[in-house]
Amino acid sequence: MSSDLPRYTLRIPQTYLDKIKYIAEENGRSANKEIELMIKERIKEYETANGEISLPE
Repeated sequence: MSSDLPRYTLRIPQTYLDKIKYIAEENGRSANKEIELMIKERIKEYETANGEISLPE
C-alpha cells in the first residue's frame, strides 16, 4: 500500500522508541500512529498557547 504522505527519518534514543512502542501497544496503535498522535497533540497545545500557525499555501 503506497502513500502520498511525506516520509521523515526520525533519530531518537532507543529507550524513547521502546517506551513509545509500549504506549502504542497499550493503545492498540502502531508506533508510527502513536508518534503522529503525540505530534498532533503538541501542535494543538502550542497553537492554543500561541495562536494558529499560518503556513504559506
